[in-house]
Amino acid sequence: MNGLKLIAQLGAWVRHTTQTLGQFTLFFGQILLRTNALWKRTQLVITQVHFIGNYSLIIIVISGLFVGFVLGLQGYYTLNRYGSEEALGLLVALSLTRELGPVVTALLFAGRAGTSLTAEIGLMKAGEQLAAMEVMAVDPLRRVIAPRFWGGVIAMPVLAAVFSMVGVLGGWVVGVVLIGIDSGAFWSQMQAGVDVIDDILNGVIKSVVFGFVVTAIALFEGWKCQPTPEGVARATTRTVVAGSLAVLGLDFVLTALMFSQ
Repeated sequence: MNGLKLIAQLGAWVRHTTQTLGQFTLFFGQILLRTNALWKRTQLVITQVHFIGNYSLIIIVISGLFVGFVLGLQGYYTLNRYGSEEALGLLVALSLTRELGPVVTALLFAGRAGTSLTAEIGLMKAGEQLAAMEVMAVDPLRRVIAPRFWGGVIAMPVLAAVFSMVGVLGGWVVGVVLIGIDSGAFWSQMQAGVDVIDDILNGVIKSVVFGFVVTAIALFEGWKCQPTPEGVARATTRTVVAGSLAVLGLDFVLTALMFSQ
């Protein structure tokens, strides 16, 4: 009897997961179909880029600075064993541009901007603002969802670039100012070892993919949540969990594809 119950629970979970993935795919497709109309009203996207990006900038800068501090310390202690302290700049730059910049930015984005988007859409649904738009013949997907989606996609790589830049400066402060590594060696090793295509561009591609996924998950959770305070609270929690897991899983896949050669 317990075995039959377990099979029933597994089947219910598979059905629910498949249904959710199908709803998400349809939702994402509807956003893309309504993108052309945004070219006529670019101010909507610009406003969302400011809201999503500018309000997340402080936590990105502070986090990037401390991540750079830690990379500088740990990198120096590791490289000092092999007498390669001058390669600290290269280590910090590659760590940030390839992995930590896009990934940590996406995780912070999911926790800060993602939950904000989910709560905003959920509260608009609970207050029947989305239903009122439909009554007035205004498509909420075109007017509300699509601008926020593209605002998140645009803001993510910019925030990741800021994170990496501040992190490099943090590594320079620890390595050059505090520890005493030669500044010329720090920057020259970085300039010689970091490739624009293999390192920087791949990091940008990662951040764009993360922007697509995290923003779409945040908006989808707000769009389908129950229009109650408890429903909105659960939706924001699901945004952080699903967004973070999606980022980590995609990071493994993208890293395997980009850096396996």
